[in-house]
Amino acid sequence: MTQPPKPSSRKPARPARGTAKTAPSGQQRLPVSKGELHPRNRHQGRYDFPTLIRGCPELAPFVIVNPYGKESIDFADPAAVRVFNRALLKQHYGINHWDIPPGYLCPPVPGRADYVHALADLLCEDAGGVIPRGARVRVLDVGTGANCIYPLLGQREYGWRFLGSDIDATALAAAQAIVRANGLERAIELRRQPDAKHIFAGLLHADERFDLTLCNPPFHASAAEASAGSRRKWKNLGKLDPRRKLPALNFGGQSNELWCDGGEIAFIRRMIAESRAVAGQVLWFTCLVSKGGNLPLVEQALKHSGALEMRTVAMSQGQKQSRFVAWTFHTADARAAWHQPRDSAQG
Repeated sequence: MTQPPKPSSRKPARPARGTAKTAPSGQQRLPVSKGELHPRNRHQGRYDFPTLIRGCPELAPFVIVNPYGKESIDFADPAAVRVFNRALLKQHYGINHWDIPPGYLCPPVPGRADYVHALADLLCEDAGGVIPRGARVRVLDVGTGANCIYPLLGQREYGWRFLGSDIDATALAAAQAIVRANGLERAIELRRQPDAKHIFAGLLHADERFDLTLCNPPFHASAAEASAGSRRKWKNLGKLDPRRKLPALNFGGQSNELWCDGGEIAFIRRMIAESRAVAGQVLWFTCLVSKGGNLPLVEQALKHSGALEMRTVAMSQGQKQSRFVAWTFHTADARAAWHQPRDSAQG
């Protein structure tokens, strides 16, 4: 299998954009420039559609000319986004086989890559300014979904080893098909969470350690809320058509991918509460927060959790502003020591 080019393994990482270190008494949040991708993100500038089509000819029928006279796709069409993702993953990451069942979440690749690169910066801070790479770094993807996007990107960019969890057997079967088709069984393990009310409990083995956890939580509280959010997006894009049946969201998605009781804030609070029980097994817990208005509630929950350090990292892709929170129960010295055996083994 052709491997995509990798950056130098010894190059110090640039500090994460929009990152603020804080004590448990509070957090600061710094803005980032609108539309700015992480400097290591492969998706800078405009998409090269001729090259993408050469690698994935099935993309051609979905390419349109936007009102500015530039080639693009209809990002409100889940089928177009699915094939577009397939083309991007093949061109930039050497993922030759990628598909998801109809109706499952089809995420935008550049934004997901930004999260992965920012996580690498987070680890870099504790590892002497060098990004930890390779299979010794283990990452838990909570709610990996049918698309398996984070394990694919993290493995290709940094060689990390992943455990992807989900409560949906169909999603896990689709993700396993992607892993198997690309020969990544040794790098990506998939495991079903047997209890939908839990996140870490009942999932992790007592002897497992993870450098990171990551998560894109269900951010709506109901199907109606998800549909309303989709309509607002379509209206903003000038694509609202009363004669056309709208998908649940313009990137698709099943119910457990898009909404849960209490929405995003309830899910993240549960994650924070459960993280205390496995604090010794995880260096950094992280989770996306789609709604900026939820940050004060998240920060409050983190203060009550006993976390020793918390971060909010801002990200921006196009018109979308996003961020993730990170927290740890380990001191700075303990975090540095966490990496020492790995560094010594690598020489």
